[in-house]
Amino acid sequence: MLSEGMASRLTFHVSGSAQWHHRPVYAEIVHRARHAGLAGASVLHAMEGFGAHLRVHEDHVSRLSEHGPCVVVIIEEKQKLDDFVASLADILRVCGVAIVDTVEIHVPRAES
Repeated sequence: MLSEGMASRLTFHVSGSAQWHHRPVYAEIVHRARHAGLAGASVLHAMEGFGAHLRVHEDHVSRLSEHGPCVVVIIEEKQKLDDFVASLADILRVCGVAIVDTVEIHVPRAES
């Protein structure tokens, strides 16, 4: 579990329909993150977006996980995340964009 302080955030942008060995790319990233022992990963599906090809991708809410744009977000200690990003080289070569930035973690304190 991460504590308060500085960490890194990986935001991986990919199409919801992108596949990696017959599995959605976003699912492959989440499973690899779990296997790597990272703190957690979240997949967020978007209603609409566009990327390098400037084609607007939009989808009906009932089909978001199938085709719409999505991001995988992972927050972790910088060194663990750097190692994880390096392990994703095979996926990054064929699809998606990864962004790593610095974030500050704030943990709510329980009321006494």
